[in-house]
Amino acid sequence: MTDLTKLSLADARKGLKDKSFTALELTDAYIGAIEAANPSLNAYVATTPEQARDMAKVSDEKLGKGQGGSLEGIPLGIKDLFATKGVHTQAASHILDGFKPEYESTVTANLWRDGAVMLGKLNMDEFAMGSSNETSYYGPVISPFRADGSNANLVPGGSSGGSAAAVAAWLCAGATATDTGGSIRQPAAFTGTVGIKPTYGRASRWGTVAFASSLDQAGPIARTVEDAAILMTSMSGFDPKDSTSVDIPVPDFAAAVERGVKGLTIGVPKEYRMDGMPAEIEKLWTQGLEWLRAEGATVKDISLPHTKYALPAYYIVAPAEASSNLARYDGVKYGLRVSGKDITDLYELTRAAGFGREVKRRIMIGTYVLSAGYFDAYYVKAQQVRTLIKKDFEDAFNAGVDAILTPATPSAAFGIGDEALAADPVAMYLNDVFTVTVNMAGLPGIAVPAGKDGQGLPLGLQLIGKPFDEETLFAAARVIEKSAGGDFAPKRWW
Repeated sequence: MTDLTKLSLADARKGLKDKSFTALELTDAYIGAIEAANPSLNAYVATTPEQARDMAKVSDEKLGKGQGGSLEGIPLGIKDLFATKGVHTQAASHILDGFKPEYESTVTANLWRDGAVMLGKLNMDEFAMGSSNETSYYGPVISPFRADGSNANLVPGGSSGGSAAAVAAWLCAGATATDTGGSIRQPAAFTGTVGIKPTYGRASRWGTVAFASSLDQAGPIARTVEDAAILMTSMSGFDPKDSTSVDIPVPDFAAAVERGVKGLTIGVPKEYRMDGMPAEIEKLWTQGLEWLRAEGATVKDISLPHTKYALPAYYIVAPAEASSNLARYDGVKYGLRVSGKDITDLYELTRAAGFGREVKRRIMIGTYVLSAGYFDAYYVKAQQVRTLIKKDFEDAFNAGVDAILTPATPSAAFGIGDEALAADPVAMYLNDVFTVTVNMAGLPGIAVPAGKDGQGLPLGLQLIGKPFDEETLFAAARVIEKSAGGDFAPKRWW
């Protein structure tokens, strides 16, 4: 029998339906792969093998009767940001030590409704704050990729590094992830996987640990565009428990994958041609445009003039919202508690011990920009810039552009413990330079593997779409996926 973990989600689903193998066999194959690989990759912070087997047995009963949902028997990994009833949910932070919620997030509930199987909880940057998965309380995730001829460990990107690494290393058929400023698209680009951040409001945020409420959005990471579309269909939908959830029908995203790009206009923003951009990123971008043109798309130069303000505005809005959202972690009701001489001492000692360095940095930045005397100068100004960024995109789409193609990241994956990045947080933040505009404007964006750098490491391209037009992104991403035609699987070393 073929190694079941190497099947795409779509092929695994077909195999289960055809009874080529059982859901329990598929689940056991993934459990075995996790047990063998996780000590080296650190992608999972908690595994649920017995629960997975029980869920798989239920799926086999349904499949045996010719029943079952769209993900019946498909084993998935869940980012540690999604509440899973009775199972470790800690946002990879010490401050949520031992927390096991009594409720299920809407996104995961949707997946279980459709028959998916939970393999465990995936590592991530603490509270989703990071671009390399090095801020996790549980230690960094190690990318399954290595540069040609090197044994040096690389980052998988962040904050959804565990999701990206697990999908790339065949430790789940697909994974949930979240994206606040690029946390789905950047790790997908670093690991040769496909990741989509849907339109803000497409998927419910209920039961997902909050980082920045006006920016956070759940989406999938998968091995193919079709797999991402299948997962996105299940994860999406209106939720009355989330006031930002939008009540519109969820299309069958997978049906749009082979639609093609004939007649579409693809925008190329001149502001994304950054000074010092590596030649291989520029070359890949040009190649991507040629692939889309060859399939019948028109390419058009556009301007997004406020792009240069996006990163500084994002790093005011996101920390401000984080400082507010993380105020609830005080050692009183749940999670870590460090006793003190009085209640104030308890708060201070618990938060000092419970939060990591990057989270503390962002809370302090956020508290500062919201403070009296600085609120108007920083937070209000950043929100005004955000409105201008959104208008830039609206102007482009109103001028006939159907989607926008850009690089996904300014480079391939870098090394764990990179000294220059560790010493300069702003240099690390620059990894989000191509992705944050999408969150600021609430738009959908997809990262798709498109090539490799000179060291054999994956590089991705990003497509940005109109609000709630994820279907066009899936169709265009599929064209790039087919045209690239490369093998983006890592060479196994673990």
